[in-house]
Amino acid sequence: MMPSPLTRRSFAALAALPLLGGRARAEETPLRIGVLTDETGPYADSGGPGSVFAAQMAAADFGGHMLGRPIEIVHADHQNKPDIAAAIARRWYDENGVEAIIDLPVTAIALAVQEVAKQRRKTVMITAAATADLTAKSCSPVSTHWADDTHALTAGTAKAVLDGGAKSWFFITVDHAFGRAMQRDASAVIEANGGHVLGAARHAIGASDFAPFLLQARSSGAQAIGLASVGGDLINLIKQAREFGLLQAGGPVIVGFLTYITDINALGLDMTEGLTFSAGFYWDQSERARQFGARFKAARGAMPTKNQAAIYTATTHYLRACDSAKTSEALAVNRAMRAQPLDYFGHPARVREDGRVIYDLTLYRVKTPKESRAPWDYYQALATIPGDSAFLPANPACAG
Repeated sequence: MMPSPLTRRSFAALAALPLLGGRARAEETPLRIGVLTDETGPYADSGGPGSVFAAQMAAADFGGHMLGRPIEIVHADHQNKPDIAAAIARRWYDENGVEAIIDLPVTAIALAVQEVAKQRRKTVMITAAATADLTAKSCSPVSTHWADDTHALTAGTAKAVLDGGAKSWFFITVDHAFGRAMQRDASAVIEANGGHVLGAARHAIGASDFAPFLLQARSSGAQAIGLASVGGDLINLIKQAREFGLLQAGGPVIVGFLTYITDINALGLDMTEGLTFSAGFYWDQSERARQFGARFKAARGAMPTKNQAAIYTATTHYLRACDSAKTSEALAVNRAMRAQPLDYFGHPARVREDGRVIYDLTLYRVKTPKESRAPWDYYQALATIPGDSAFLPANPACAG
């Protein structure tokens, strides 16, 4: 399967960016970065064409060339299937000259591609899949993990909800590695802080009818319902929870752990006001973030998600590391990525020895319609969660 072509909208938007250096000379071998994403499924809004565009922005902003080589962004749809993702990664690395792969929504896909990259000694930058296992258990000297991971997301959000008085919990969890990891990590935080998990229900990716799970959650009497899901599944869960009366005043607290701004935009503030979650990026967090958000929105018609922002930052950091190391060889580049300082849209950050990218998260509450001042003004910052306490300690097997 060859990478799909750019959408007309993305191509037109790129015309406003600096050119990628024109036609390559015959002797130049492109430095290829592959965006392996969900282009048509439940994670297409949080990643998809917007992820491809974020990588293209980073390449263009860098000047379009690295060590005399034109930078080329390729992309493909993994269809949310680990075997397809692994096959694309092997072909890209072995036959198509791809030096680095980025994005990778869905934990099983990220783990599969991480293993291929380790075998081929090629760079992989995981900006979407959230399981902490990507560094806690499966770290690699050629892998970096940029996404807000399951431990970081649950450590802040679950503790805040517990402190607000919701001690009993029920989970509705997407039935793959990401969802199970999210529920596991949240449950550990809840129980360590005096709370109790009363039960859980699991649903398949792309489910349409959540009624049985919501009925179980309501019957449990839990004070908080944790939605360990993402993308289109999370949107449908929240919609149906509203229909079942679970979002009414005086009802249980609805907690969305891995929440994207595109989810809030799709549902509207009337549906989502009061939803609480943690995130490492929001377009209004700093002047640099606002400038990036404005450029992205002008081209794509939507503000960037935290995954798309991480892709821009990771691609830029990777290119700087190639420049510093004077090579695209994966081990040398990843050493340089770990050594170089990193600014994450106004938040100090660093790449730890085990590949975990460390930065502060912010605890947010979704604004009411009256509080929102303009389109996409959705989040109210409540507290800062320091990165060193949000993320798990370094994996000794990968450190040093």
